[in-house]
Order: sequence, then structure tokens, then C-alpha cells
Amino acid sequence: MCRAIQYKTVIRTWLALAVLCAGTARGAGPSYSAAGIVNASNFAAGPFAPNSVISIFGTGLARSTQAMGADDIRSGMLPLELNYVRVYVQDQPAPVLFVSAGQINFIMPGIQNPGVVRVRVVVEGLTGPEITVTLVGAAPALFPMAGGYCITTSADGKLLTADAPAHANDFVVVYVTGLGQTSPNPPLAVIPATAAQMTGLTSLQVALNGTALDPVRIKYAGLTPGSAGLYQINLVLPDGTGPDPEIWVSAGSLPPQTGLKLPLR
Repeated sequence: MCRAIQYKTVIRTWLALAVLCAGTARGAGPSYSAAGIVNASNFAAGPFAPNSVISIFGTGLARSTQAMGADDIRSGMLPLELNYVRVYVQDQPAPVLFVSAGQINFIMPGIQNPGVVRVRVVVEGLTGPEITVTLVGAAPALFPMAGGYCITTSADGKLLTADAPAHANDFVVVYVTGLGQTSPNPPLAVIPATAAQMTGLTSLQVALNGTALDPVRIKYAGLTPGSAGLYQINLVLPDGTGPDPEIWVSAGSLPPQTGLKLPLR
């Protein structure tokens, strides 16, 4: 069972992650380093997964701030250029969601296979340094919200909070990024219209307070239809976990992100 977030909500999510900076002087090329390329959901360093939303921090990254809007999405395709800014991965343009003088949010193309890839920014024809980053099959990251909770909804799409928590045996949807390639795998810049399971499902683990969930409780892990760079994990919660358990999501050999809670009573 898949529950899609409306795309305008996803746009607001990525905007909330953005650091709005002052405009840059004309004629200055973009400047950034490997240390400034991080996961947009939690600002963690790489490695990254294909189809993750990535932030680049630096200077001279755009003439002014601009976020992707509905008018930038054409025929179900994300823009490959925003405010005269492009991001290239392996010399191919990548979808761009947000630009400012100090930050760019873009989607690592889902068609890229794991390995070392080259990333560079071009602003009004001026090219920045080419930086190499490492891609892995999956690099899950949760979305934090107020109170130290992760963004989770009920089966009917209502946001779970401390005041409106889930309960044992509830069906919930945990939103993540970084689950990597899927089957089917969307083409470059195409907003997925349907559900698509992650290809590395056998390596996925979800744990509550350090105890891994029985895989039969994971009903789906893959793309959120109608959203780009966004995934969901559909779960049936177990009994006896205790209130507000810490949730871990891991895949492959990477350690899980820690410190976020799932609203549960």
C-alpha cells in the first residue's frame, strides 16, 4: 500500500532545508569543495545513493535565490537548469530543485550506478571545480522534524506527532531519501508516477530501540509516487516497543542514522 505526498509538499520540504543566502557578485565563478557536498535531508557527508537529494554549499553558486516551482515542471520532468545554474554529474545535467548564492539542492541522477562520479556546478557559463563523490547502492536518511521525531504519517496520510502518535500494530509510512535504484527505475529527471520497490530490499533493516523489525512487517520500501528523490517505507508496528522508540534505517554496509524517534504510545 503506497501513500503519496503531494508534490507541492515535497517542494516545501526541500525549501525548509535550504539556507537562504545573499546574491553573489557577477563574474565570480562558483566555489565549493568536497566537504560542502552533503545529503540534503540531514547534511551528512557521503557516500550517497542514486536518486538522493544532495546539497552543495559554497559561494557564488547563483546570482540570486530561486526555488523550483510548479511552472518549472514540464510534462512531468524536473528542470535541469534553474536561474542560469546547472549541476553536472559525469558531464550530464542533473535535476535542480533550489539555488542560492550559498547553496544548491539537486538530485543525484537515479541512472548512475554505484562508484566514483564527478560533480561540477556551472553558473552563467562559469564552471566550478570538478569534485569526485562516491555512490553506493543505498544510503538511507530520515527527515527530522520538531521534537527530535522523524517524518512519519498514518496510513491515511496524517502526520504523526507527540500529540497524535501511532500505536502498536498500526500501519505507518516513514519517509526517507537514499534508498537508491528501484524496479522500475525512473529515467533522468522524470517524476515517478507509480510505486517502484528499491532493488536492494534484502539489505534493508528497520530497527526500533535497537531491535530489528521482522521483515514481514515491512510492506513496501521504494519511491513515493508523484515525488522526486523521495522514498517511503510502509510498516506495521510491533507490540511492546515502548513510547517514542529511536528508529534506525540501514541498508548495505553503511551505519544507520541515529537520534530520531518515531511517535508511538
